[in-house]
Amino acid sequence: MQNQEIIYDIAIIGAGAAGQMGVLRSVLNNKNTIAFTGDAQTKRKSRATWVHKVVNMPMAADLNRPISSATKDTFEWIKAESGFADKFTDMQETVISLEKDKVTGHFNLKTNLDKEFKAKYVLLATGIMDIQPEIDGSIKPVLPYANQGHVDYCVRCDGHKSKQKITATIGHTAAAAWVAIMLYERYQPPAMKIFTNGQTPEFPPETLPLLEAYKIKVVREPIIGIKGDPKEKMEAFILKDCDNLAEDCNKTKEEPVELAFAMLGQIAYNDLAKQVRADINSRGNIICNPKGESSVTGLYVAGDLRDTGKYQIYTAWDQAVDSVDDMDAKLRLEYREEFLKKSKLVKDEIQEEVNVGNESELELDKKTGEFDPHCNEQSDVAIHS
Repeated sequence: MQNQEIIYDIAIIGAGAAGQMGVLRSVLNNKNTIAFTGDAQTKRKSRATWVHKVVNMPMAADLNRPISSATKDTFEWIKAESGFADKFTDMQETVISLEKDKVTGHFNLKTNLDKEFKAKYVLLATGIMDIQPEIDGSIKPVLPYANQGHVDYCVRCDGHKSKQKITATIGHTAAAAWVAIMLYERYQPPAMKIFTNGQTPEFPPETLPLLEAYKIKVVREPIIGIKGDPKEKMEAFILKDCDNLAEDCNKTKEEPVELAFAMLGQIAYNDLAKQVRADINSRGNIICNPKGESSVTGLYVAGDLRDTGKYQIYTAWDQAVDSVDDMDAKLRLEYREEFLKKSKLVKDEIQEEVNVGNESELELDKKTGEFDPHCNEQSDVAIHS
């Protein structure tokens, strides 16, 4: 429920691998936590939404949509069984505005439904998305094959699939060349190719001898279609077959390929970081210290959006834990100092009451003339009276 009077300890934006672990760690640290998981449109743009299988991580091979299902299960457990449900607020909305209050240092967050929230710390886990190859001017022909794992984006996740398949990279820059070289060196697929999709190759000079030695074929013609059945297999890219690549002709040809890795770069979801002027590198990732704190005090980043890491579920989890524990340490220090300050005030008040009480007793002694062994003058009067 929206309440501008509530100042949450930690706000977590994003619900992929980093976001889910950030929420779990924050709640189990007994911190007042609010999570923004995004609306339907935001979720469709999330890389995590399109991860159907994960086989390069223990205990995940049999899971369907492991990241999305883990988020759902984790949030349900927190709400129903954890004993910390009162520490968790789940907002299925997208944060569109992030500001830092110059006076309090707290963050002001505004969602797509025009709701406003406040938090002492923010964990940004909005991630990235891979740039899709265009086929005949559209990314739509690629998506069915990508959803079935015939077109991939992560070599560490899926490179092993190239071992017995005709494999290719799609791209015209250094990434396409080096990934093709690495795949050949690791797995020696039956054939290794690079599709520049009509672009002029911009490969580093040091890659050229290796491309030639490993017989990695560079295919420059534009891709205008895909042959195969997405549910079964990919068989070939259909290419424009013209003597001049700029020529408009109806001739086509097929180039066999069973597995392709798109190496075209990324879209970094860093708009909120830009709003608070966090430092960003040339790829769009947020520059952070080892604990994940950005150049903006109190703004942390975990997962693929951070400038360091392996773009893996397990590293996103580790980063989220480190970041949330660092926030926890700062929140506990704030609590500790406030507690000791209050304790000192209470102690001072008690001492003041004791002092006042002693003074009152002394006044009473003087008025009643009671014997005070510490007052020689009064004792002498009492003795000679």
